[in-house]
Amino acid sequence: MKQEQIKTLIDALAGSDLSELEFSENGSTLRLVKQSALGNARPRSAAASVRAAGERGVVKAGTKAAAKPAAAVVANECLAPLFGVVHLQSTPGEPPFVTVGQAVKAGQPLCVIEAMKVFNEVRAERDATVLEVLVASGQEVEAGQPMFRFATEG
Repeated sequence: MKQEQIKTLIDALAGSDLSELEFSENGSTLRLVKQSALGNARPRSAAASVRAAGERGVVKAGTKAAAKPAAAVVANECLAPLFGVVHLQSTPGEPPFVTVGQAVKAGQPLCVIEAMKVFNEVRAERDATVLEVLVASGQEVEAGQPMFRFATEG
């Protein structure tokens, strides 16, 4: 399965009323499950969130015994590290740091959180593709609140 094909399937699921999508090709199976279908329990920390997403297998790839395994795609969330006002672009009128569908590299800026007149840059922890932006520019966020959802190969 190619990355473009996986992205197309993710977009198709996101734009539909379905909660699950399974696709098989050449002995590989890709199963996509929307996060809301997995339950409403939220982990308490950023590390727990990433671990839980991986353990839940938000998106799994399985194979037949003789076939080569396909890389699993896992959904991860970027959580706000502190309370403050989120800014999705460097200055008003500028393009946002990231957009849905964009591939990001580890260390790339995602947004800025302003707290007590200090601007704290939030950066990507790993290479990924942006699935959702869960906050709006100018919105107050709580520490631990999900701000972005990503797809990563794991």
